[in-house]
Order: sequence, then structure tokens, then C-alpha cells
Amino acid sequence: MDDMLKEFVVEALDLAINVEEHLLSLQRNPEDMNTLNAVFRSFHTIKGGAGFMNLSAMVSACHLTENLFDALRTGKSPVTPIAIEAALEASGFVSDQLTALSNGTDPDQLSTMPAALEQLLNDAIEGKVGAAPIKKESKVEAAASAPATTAANTEILAASTNGDVPWEAYYRAVTPPGTLPEVTAVNPVIKQEQEAVKTSLASNDIKQSAPAKEESIRIDAVKLDVLLEVAGESVQAANQAAVLLEKLGQFSFDGDAAPLMTALTETLNRASRYSTELQRATLATRMQPVGRLFQKFPRLIRELAKDLGKDVDLEISGAETEVDRVVVDSLYDPLVHMLRNSLDHGIESAEERAQTTKPARAKILLKAWQEASSVMIEVTDDGKGMDASRLREKAISKGLISTHEAKTDDEAFQLVFLPGFSTKEVASSVSGRGVGMDVVKTAVERHRGAIRISSHLGKGTTFIIRLPIELSIVPTMLVRTAGASLALPMSTVQRVVELPETFESVGGQPVLRDLGRPLPIRSLGQVLGYEKSTERVGIVIAAPNPYIISVDSVDGTSDLVIKPLTCISTPGITGTARSAEGELVLVISLSFLLDGCKVVERHSA
Repeated sequence: MDDMLKEFVVEALDLAINVEEHLLSLQRNPEDMNTLNAVFRSFHTIKGGAGFMNLSAMVSACHLTENLFDALRTGKSPVTPIAIEAALEASGFVSDQLTALSNGTDPDQLSTMPAALEQLLNDAIEGKVGAAPIKKESKVEAAASAPATTAANTEILAASTNGDVPWEAYYRAVTPPGTLPEVTAVNPVIKQEQEAVKTSLASNDIKQSAPAKEESIRIDAVKLDVLLEVAGESVQAANQAAVLLEKLGQFSFDGDAAPLMTALTETLNRASRYSTELQRATLATRMQPVGRLFQKFPRLIRELAKDLGKDVDLEISGAETEVDRVVVDSLYDPLVHMLRNSLDHGIESAEERAQTTKPARAKILLKAWQEASSVMIEVTDDGKGMDASRLREKAISKGLISTHEAKTDDEAFQLVFLPGFSTKEVASSVSGRGVGMDVVKTAVERHRGAIRISSHLGKGTTFIIRLPIELSIVPTMLVRTAGASLALPMSTVQRVVELPETFESVGGQPVLRDLGRPLPIRSLGQVLGYEKSTERVGIVIAAPNPYIISVDSVDGTSDLVIKPLTCISTPGITGTARSAEGELVLVISLSFLLDGCKVVERHSA
């Protein structure tokens, strides 16, 4: 793909995604003139670029949709459900064409605009209300239904007006269909528009005008990753230099050494300040609003709900919340699995929903917000909810857990993340094969995140994902146990308490009363496999079921540059880092802490 076409595809895809969002908004507010005008402008912009790139099918779809919205915004045609449906189908067709181009498809190999889509758009323009929905045609059906001599007949008619003899067209007209390669007919109106766009772009007026100022540039993501790593290492080096300088300050310097120490101190302070600013600026270049990801889901929900015969609205909030680009890129598949799960498992059928007091139209909420140094993403449905006892029975029957596990409802809800677990007896095209939700948990934990479930039978289910806002630098609390230096994500730390020599016991488990509530105590060192040590410091962990982990000491807090573990997998450890003193630090996994510092052994089926 050449640079000009690549630039067009990137910008047009952004417009197409915005169009989908506007159209779904228009379903709820048909009189919103701002949205009508925004959709019209988007299709007009895409059409102009597509015409310049000779993408005739895209031009045709955009031209008819532009005509439709011109009629809608001027009041010539009403904003009806069929008009919205036609625009959504056109938007989907344009998005598919752009996606194919971005995946390397040659422009000449793109499909033509389906005749059913053209008919649907024309019916919507004329204000018809009984238009049939588009039936997806296979390539064989499309080829069989298309007139074989359309191009030849068009050429004969065109030539007859100017006196030329169309020998090739005559030959095609008398040749049996399918014998010769097909020639795609060019719509004269589209061709005229394409020529007009090219002529206007090549005109002297445009050539003589001053070039527009570039507000942004596109940079290879790999270059940003390298820049961020260098910035992080520079901060780490500055921190280590500051520690060394502090140790040097314990000595007395006389004569010429005293002013040198003063100058060194000022220089290191300035270097530290600039390296921190460099790191902050570099991080900002990697931050993206999750809305860029969320905008891809309305069409998915609309089409999947249609396939399942369910009436569902997707509500999106917090789209402006920013998170690391790598996190945004990695969240698409997990969120697709979660939304499909909500649609297929969570939302009841129309018949089941009619027997409840719930509204006939179901609702799925996709929400994002920032909480301290984490970004929270929530997927909530108002469906049937989860039955904890049924989940336990299903997992036991499949041999995934023993009868002594998953005693609480919260633990039972987490069973849906086990590989091979599904409550469906028969697999469908949407779900039921026992894959998907385990992929979600794996993808979230790969980026040092955690996922939790809350559900109420008959009311609905909520999935909450917690992820670091940025991946490479994490605020941590440094602790020490059995001689090892460990780091805990600050997002899970509530407070530090002093532990007594003896504890109360509940069910054989040591507990300590904190703010009036008995919290179980777990030795971090022993859970991770270290030798037993004298642990007199406790850290209250903010988990769904709060508890206290015991350590030898707390060495303070630090923003660490995390290096993920790639060659080995160690339960409870997500990566490594260097402290300001240069010591190797093991970083404890966020999900491990939220799950109660438990290393669970899974039973094979």
C-alpha cells in the first residue's frame, strides 16, 4: 500500500468508526441536527478521498448515503428506522472495504457495492418504510444474479451516441455469459465525480494556497517504546546517582572539593528533574483514550444481537479515559469475549424477558474511569445473573475443581475463567466451547491487571477489569522478607500495621482485628516459598476479601521501571525492577494479591 492510500485508510477508518457511534446515537435522538450534519460531513469526506483513490464502490456507497442524509437534514425525508438501518449497512460496507485495504487487499480486488444495499439506500431516500433488510449474498450468488452483459450493453449505448463502433462490446453481447472475463461497468455519475475531485485537487488555486499546518505526525510505535525505555532507564540512573550523592554527603569535604560537591549536587538535581520530565512527556505520547477502542463495539453488538434475536442497547461512558497504548491494543479481544458472553449468557431471550418486570430492550454498559494509578473498565448487563451453586456443580462435574474449593459466591464466580469451563450444554457460533473467558483473564494478567466478577441472580452481572494506566512504570511499596526485596503495587496497599507476637485464631487461621474487623494474616514469604522468618510488619491489602500480608520490614515507596518475566513463569511474580540502590526487586502480581495470595492448583479434567 502506498503512503497516500495508507494515510487515507487510517483517517477514513476513524471517520467510519465515528459514523457508527453517531448513527446509534441518532436512533435514540432522531431530531438531533448536529448528529445528522456530522454523519453527512463524514460520508462526504470519505467520498472525496475515495474518489481520488479510484475506489468506485466506496464512492457509490458514500454518495448515496450522503444523498440520504442531505434529504434527512433538509426535511425532505423522515428519520425512520429504515433510514438508520440503511446508513448503518452503508457504514459497515465502507468499514469492511477500509479494513480490507488496511489488511493488504489490492484496491482492484475490492468487492462492488451490493445491489441490495443500493436498493435499501434508494428506498430510504424515497422515504419508504417497508424496505426489506439486506440479505448477505455469497460471491457465487452475486455473480449469478448480476447481468452478464451489463458492461457490454452500457458500452454499446454510450458509443451509439458519438458514432464510434464498439466492436468489443458487440462481441461480448453475442458471446455466451461466463465465457469471457467480466468488465466492471463504471457509473458515469461516479466517474464524473472522481474526475471533478482530481481536477479540483490539481487546480492552480489549490497549488498556490499556503500548505496547512500539520498539527500531528504519525510515529512508529516501536520507536516510542524504545524512547520510553530509555527515558525510564535515565530516571532510574538519576535515582541511583541521588542515592550515591546522599551517601557522599555523609563525608566532609574541604578546600576545592566543597564547591565541586555543591556543583555536583545542583547538576544531579537538574538532571533528575529533566529526566523525570522526559519520562512524563514520553509517557504522554503513548496514552490514548479508550474511546478509540470502545467505538468498535456498537456495530459488533448490533449485529450479534440481531443474530441472537435479542433487542439490546450498548451504552458507553468514560470514553475519554486515557491509558497506555499497549493496554488499549490488547483489550480488544478480551472485551469482545466479555460482550459476547453478556449477550449470549447474560441477556435473556425475548420470551424469558417478557416474563419479568424488566424493560423489553436489554442494556449493556461499557464504562471506563481512572482510579488512582489504575484504569477501571466495567462491563455490566441487566440480564439473568449467575447462579453460584450451578457454577460450582458444573466445575466439579467437569473435574476442574474439588468439592472443597470455591465455597463462597465470589470464588464460584471466578470459575468462569477456568479453561474448558462452560455452562452451555451445546456449543453455538457465539459461545459454549469453554474458551474465551480464560483468554480474558490471561490477557488482563499479562499486563499486570486483575479482573473480578459480581453478580446478582435475576438482576445482572458486572465484570470489572483493573489495569495500570501505563505499563512500564508502577508506583510500588518496597518490602523485605527472608532477605528478599519485593515490591507491592500501591493500588492494593491500604495501610501498614504492627503485628503482635501472638494472634487470635478463627478456624485455625491467624487473624488480626483491624478497624473492628477480623482479617486473616498470610505470610508473603512462605506463600512465595521463602524460608520462614520473623515477620512483625503487616500490610492491609485492598482486595474483594481484605486480608493482611506479613513481611519483615517496609523499605519505603518507589516508582519502578518494570521488566516483565518472559522466559519463566513464577506464581505471584509479574516482573523485576532495580531499586534506587541498584538492588534487584521482584514485583508481586496485582491479580495474585487480589486473589488473596493463593497459589491454586487446578485439577485436570
